Amino acid sequence: MQNGAQIEYDYSIAKAFTFATILFGIIGMTVGVILAFQLAFPALSNLAGEYGTFSRLRPLHTNGVAFGFALSGIFATWYYVGQRVLKVSLKESPFLMGVAKLHFALYFLTILLAVVTLLSGITTSKEYAELEWPLDLLVVVWWVLWGVAMFGMIGIRRERTLYVSVWYYMSSFLAVAMLYLFNNMEVPTYFVAGTGSILHSVSMYAGTNDALVQWWYGHNAVAFVFTTPIIAIIYYFLPKESGQNVYSYKLSMLAFWGLMFVYLWAGGHHLVYSTVPDWMQTMGSVMSVVLILPSWGSAINMLLTMKGEWGQLQTNPLIKFMVMASTFYMLSTIEGPIQAIKSVNAIAHFTDWIPGHVHDGVLGWVAFMIMSALLHMAPRMYRREIYSKSLLETQFWIQTVAIVLYFTSMWIAGITQGMMWRAYDEYGSLVYSFIDTVEVLHPYYTIRAVGGLLYLIGVFMWAYNMYKTATAGRVLTKEPVNASPMGA
Repeated sequence: MQNGAQIEYDYSIAKAFTFATILFGIIGMTVGVILAFQLAFPALSNLAGEYGTFSRLRPLHTNGVAFGFALSGIFATWYYVGQRVLKVSLKESPFLMGVAKLHFALYFLTILLAVVTLLSGITTSKEYAELEWPLDLLVVVWWVLWGVAMFGMIGIRRERTLYVSVWYYMSSFLAVAMLYLFNNMEVPTYFVAGTGSILHSVSMYAGTNDALVQWWYGHNAVAFVFTTPIIAIIYYFLPKESGQNVYSYKLSMLAFWGLMFVYLWAGGHHLVYSTVPDWMQTMGSVMSVVLILPSWGSAINMLLTMKGEWGQLQTNPLIKFMVMASTFYMLSTIEGPIQAIKSVNAIAHFTDWIPGHVHDGVLGWVAFMIMSALLHMAPRMYRREIYSKSLLETQFWIQTVAIVLYFTSMWIAGITQGMMWRAYDEYGSLVYSFIDTVEVLHPYYTIRAVGGLLYLIGVFMWAYNMYKTATAGRVLTKEPVNASPMGA
């Protein structure tokens, strides 16, 4: 390409991952709503035999949302953002284009195989690491392919300064690579013992060591799938959509290195009051509280980026989504450290307050940012304006109400559980049986299920808006500079 010529970006891979984001988002969240109604109405577990039970569907939901919806959205935004901030087009390198296409093909195949194997009950039973060893090997291959595509684009870039978003994407790639390899060390039993299923394996770790490695991985899967790449997304899309510069580049980098150091030590808070060494439990709790600083540093930086431009909240629904996402990020990252304090953990652990905390982060922070980012990308990828602004506004309010219903019901349910489990009479006997707590929680489970259903309705509205934008939105003659153009 000659100097001064316009770079023609190639969005084919970003479009493919956008499709995957929508598909796996619908599948994963639909299963989640079914699970929520099963908890409120247990008879629903019997509608599809063994394939409709909670134990089969739950890993399908968590993997579908975390590694289907969220990862697809992260990959889609990388192949869009990466080209633009590095000032290089994928089509300039046939090798990198081939790597990116293979990345998508193997990724898509892996998620489809995950759906089949998890529904069939083929699982390691390690939370967020349920996939058996053949699929783990596939994951390693396409994760390395993403790294090759990422660092290859960085290597041929024209923009010498790496924008902060690139740092956050790189952290996601490097950290998950390390976490996944160590946690998924497993022995295929068929090749060792000569019996059983060829797909079965056992962890290379045992007992407490297995728990330690698992929750070092589990919590940091949250850190480097649900946090750092989503921060990468908002640091690009909020300034682009609003036309504002990031409030403080120094703060963005300070928060980055703070997250890198502190997050990796916080996983021990999942094992408080367990058999792991007490110093490790305490370190997990302390690091979790310290984690407030870099987390809020990022969130405040995002909100201050809108300083003097808050009027855009009234006119631009994408800004609404992004600002609300930052707000939910702040809520989630103060709630988690509070739950990690030992005295609070004694009441909170194993209760419904924990999924309440997870979901205000996933639904309010992760999903809001991915949906708004892809809607920002759509007019630039398809050269059409967003199909319906009014549909987007309606989606925002339905989903915001849905999240509030979800997490407030789970807060109340969780604290109620914790207090009832710890209630003793004057003789030192438990006041309540387990079934007593189940009966008390029924209305809160029903509210949670209704909130989940409302959120899912919003996801279908988003998917429809994306589809109509790509196929029927008014054609644009030139790319919008900032605020995305929208139909009525």
